[in-house]
Amino acid sequence: MSHGFETLAIHAGQDPEARTGAVIPPIFQTSTYAQDAVGAPRLGYEYSRSGNPTRDALQECLAALEGGPVGLAFASGLAAEDTLLRTVCKPGDHVVIPDDAYGGTYRLFARVVERWGLEFTPAKVSDADAIRAAIRPGSTKIVWVETPTNPLLGIADIAALAAVAHDAGALLVVDNTFASPYLQQPLALGADVVVHSTTKYIGGHSDVVGGALVTADAGLGEELRYHQNAMGAINGPFDAWLTLRGIKTLGVRMDRHCDNAERLAAYLDGHAKVAQVIYPGLPSHPGHEVAAKQMRRFGGMISFRAAGGEEHAVEICNRAKLFVLAESLGGVESLIEHPGRMTHASAAGSPLEVPADLVRLSVGIETVDDLLADLEQALG
Repeated sequence: MSHGFETLAIHAGQDPEARTGAVIPPIFQTSTYAQDAVGAPRLGYEYSRSGNPTRDALQECLAALEGGPVGLAFASGLAAEDTLLRTVCKPGDHVVIPDDAYGGTYRLFARVVERWGLEFTPAKVSDADAIRAAIRPGSTKIVWVETPTNPLLGIADIAALAAVAHDAGALLVVDNTFASPYLQQPLALGADVVVHSTTKYIGGHSDVVGGALVTADAGLGEELRYHQNAMGAINGPFDAWLTLRGIKTLGVRMDRHCDNAERLAAYLDGHAKVAQVIYPGLPSHPGHEVAAKQMRRFGGMISFRAAGGEEHAVEICNRAKLFVLAESLGGVESLIEHPGRMTHASAAGSPLEVPADLVRLSVGIETVDDLLADLEQALG
C-alpha cells in the first residue's frame, strides 16, 4: 500500500518503539553496543559510526520521501557531497557542475577535490546543449546540477539532463535542497542520486546541521554506505532526531513558504527600486515552464537585483528588521543576505562569481503582510 507524502514524513522509519511503545523514536545517544557473543552483535549494531537506530530511522524516512531504495544521513551537506565524489570518482575523472553552484560546493571542487585530481567544468544547467558540450567523453563521471540553483534560481530540466548524462555514461546528481522532496522528486525524473543539505528545509528550524544522499540504485547506495562508514562523516543521534522532528511538518511548512514567496515576488516584480526579480513562479522567469512541469510549487527562495547597485543591495540587507541578516535558508524564519559578500564569497573572481547587486531572500512562514512591510522599509 502506498501512502501520501505527509503520511510518509510522519511514519516512514518511525514505528513506535518496540519495548515501551514510545510514539517518537528514541535518541540512542550511545557510541557502542553490548554484543550477545563474540561476532554476534544484537540487531547488527556494533558501533555508532557504523550504525545507530536513530540515524537509521532518519535514513529510512529520507529514502521514502525521495522514492529511492537507500538513504544516507551525514554530518552536513558538504560531507554528503564529499563522500559521493570520492565514492564515484577517482583522480583524473571529470565532473560538470552548475555555473552558479552554491559557494560551498564550488569551494569543495576548486579548493579540495581538484587538488586530489578531480577536474570540473562549470556549465549552465538550464541549457542542455551547454551541459552536453561540457561533458568529456570517457572521463565525465557525474553531471551535477542544482535546481533551482543557488543563488540565481536557474532551473534544470531533470529528465532532459538525465538523458544527456546517461548517453555519456555519467550519473546525474541533483542537489534538491532548494526544492525539498515535497516540491520535487528527481529520482522519478531519471536522476541517479539526490543530495540534500538537511540543515535547510528538511530540518526547517535552523537548529541542526546535516546532509543526505538518496540513490535510485541499491548497489550504488550500498557502496555509499560503505564509504559513509569508512570516511566517518555521519551525523549524531540527536542531530538525526532533530531532523526527523523537522521532517514531520515539511509538507505544511513548504506550502506556507510558497504562499509567502509568491506574494513577495509579485510585490517586488516591477518595484521601482528593484532591477530584476528572480523567482521560478513568475512567468517572466526563463525556467518557469520547466519548473511548473517538474515541481509541485515554486519554492520559498527569491533573489533580486537592487536598482541602485551593490551598495544599495548591501543597504537593503542592513536595513531589514524582520528578515534576519544571516546565511543559510529554509528555516521557519525569514532570512536576507548579500550572496557576493556572504554565502558565495568563495566564488569571487571565478566563473561562478555572482552579481554584486544581488540580494537573496529565504522567505519564512511569518504573517506575509509583516514581511511585505519589512521589505518596503528596507528598500528605502
